[in-house]
Amino acid sequence: MSTPTSTPTRTAVAPLTTADAEALVVAATAAAGAAGVAVSVTVLDAGGHPLAFRRDDRAVLISGETSTRKAFTALQLDAPTADLVDAVQPGGPFHTLPTALDRPLLFIAGGLPVHRDGRLVGAIGVGGGAPAQDHEFAESALGVLA
Repeated sequence: MSTPTSTPTRTAVAPLTTADAEALVVAATAAAGAAGVAVSVTVLDAGGHPLAFRRDDRAVLISGETSTRKAFTALQLDAPTADLVDAVQPGGPFHTLPTALDRPLLFIAGGLPVHRDGRLVGAIGVGGGAPAQDHEFAESALGVLA
């Protein structure tokens, strides 16, 4: 007779909800507005599906696409895009990294993974300001989920 093996129990982690995503968009937009910067913001769930999006037509035309790519990159690599800039320089480890879904990775600050109880549940991307500003706006938005 064999002894049954026990499977370690895993605590369920609440997924990122639409309400969470909308709160992130509002917070990032407010932070940018307070700094006088027009930005677009994208929030993705853990599967890369858009949960909330705000495009500001006063921002540069590509800011909406940029925010989505930043969020996707942060989600795909589970790292802030600001931390990845050096890795994609010629000769860097990610310089020729293939991407899922044929989406080019955009390694400019402003994309952040969103974690809950230590697990990746989504990502936020901000585009339209200077890279350091976009990172700051995304980072300040994460405070609404604390």
